[in-house]
Amino acid sequence: MRAAWIETCGRPPVVADRPAPVPGPGTEVVRVSAAPITPLDLLCAGGTSYFGMPAVPYVPGVQGVGTAGGTPVWFATTAGMAPGDGSMAELALVRDEDLVKLPAGASPIAVAALGLSAVAAYLALTWRGELVAGEQVLVLGGGGVVGQAAIQLARLNGARRVVAGARSPGGRERATRAGADAVVSLGTDRGTEDVAELAARFSAACDGPVDLVLDPLFGVPAAAAARTLGKGGRLVNLGGSASETCPLDSATLRSRSLRVLGYTNNELTLEQRAAAITMIAEQAALGRLTVAHEVVPLEAAGEAWQRQAAGTAGGRIVLSIA
Repeated sequence: MRAAWIETCGRPPVVADRPAPVPGPGTEVVRVSAAPITPLDLLCAGGTSYFGMPAVPYVPGVQGVGTAGGTPVWFATTAGMAPGDGSMAELALVRDEDLVKLPAGASPIAVAALGLSAVAAYLALTWRGELVAGEQVLVLGGGGVVGQAAIQLARLNGARRVVAGARSPGGRERATRAGADAVVSLGTDRGTEDVAELAARFSAACDGPVDLVLDPLFGVPAAAAARTLGKGGRLVNLGGSASETCPLDSATLRSRSLRVLGYTNNELTLEQRAAAITMIAEQAALGRLTVAHEVVPLEAAGEAWQRQAAGTAGGRIVLSIA
């Protein structure tokens, strides 16, 4: 079979012929249709993640879409986090418990592009953030895959107004296409490292106090967004792409009795994850949920990997394998 192959940590994969996997007890071979290149894949293959140095060589890919026994499925793997191969191959060996049957009409490419990023957006909003219909939501990082999904999912779950923040012009355009009512610049222009000024920008774009902030950035954007929250407001953090620390002041927290909550997909049960994937695939099939993505063939995995790592891709890159 053909597969992308990490031979050295910190280097992009090469595509080569590899032996086909052999199923054993509790596992099944999936014929892969689509596999996204995700930040977790890049992190693990870089050799500097909190999971430790991966055992090389290995096939990367922590998630994918394909068919198992003729049935369309989404699946997860532990590639890069534990010994074993992942989704970026024509065939993948998957534990039975990591298979999720997909609804009719779900596009493999669309589901692969959404995947665990959309799971994080959905459950951070609803399960962790306790979104209630009629609330106002502020989504940071609105141009990323998590942010785009969160904008749409907030609306699908009854938010009355969704405001987004994004750093680049492309990110702001993607947030607008995702349906944000207003988009605030988080760019490098003067003043955006000033918490008070950025908070003023957010407040101007919002219709009164915000109820819930979805934050994959942390740092100055999170501190500024917290100042827009009304009494009892919630900020759910699920990443630190802006900074690992945040200048969030005590007065803001205490004066409004705010809640700051952490979220990780790693906390989910298999049942929670499966239910979320099923919902996401259903909404994608109905045309209600999508994120910017591009499709490249498996043979171009090395070049695509480099573009995704450099941030020069137009969205989530999905390898088309079938």
